[in-house]
Amino acid sequence: MKTALRKEKKKTRQHRARKKLVGTEERPRLHLHRTHLHLYAQAINDIEERTLLTSSTLNPELRKRGKSQWGNVEAAKEFGKHMAEALKQNKIGKIVFDRGGLPYQGRIRAFVETLREGGIQV
Repeated sequence: MKTALRKEKKKTRQHRARKKLVGTEERPRLHLHRTHLHLYAQAINDIEERTLLTSSTLNPELRKRGKSQWGNVEAAKEFGKHMAEALKQNKIGKIVFDRGGLPYQGRIRAFVETLREGGIQV
């Protein structure tokens, strides 16, 4: 019962944010999904309904960097560096951040702060 209520509340927060957040070609929406171990990010152009870029902590390039544990803040910072590089390669300098109804703390905050340090305007 509590799990169903929690999921409904998260969906409500997601819809509330999506009404306000719209990704364009110049400034795509960067959606972040979090599981207990991994982070998944997508840069989305909502006007054309197209995904411009996608990446996750399961990426082989990140695996080569030698992180043994992925469900922590340090790994989120590594993923933020990787995502900032990937966005720059695709000539994306500004994004609209969509945290997917999750609180702005922990791994999500570390990821966004690392994006900012990498030169991406959030």
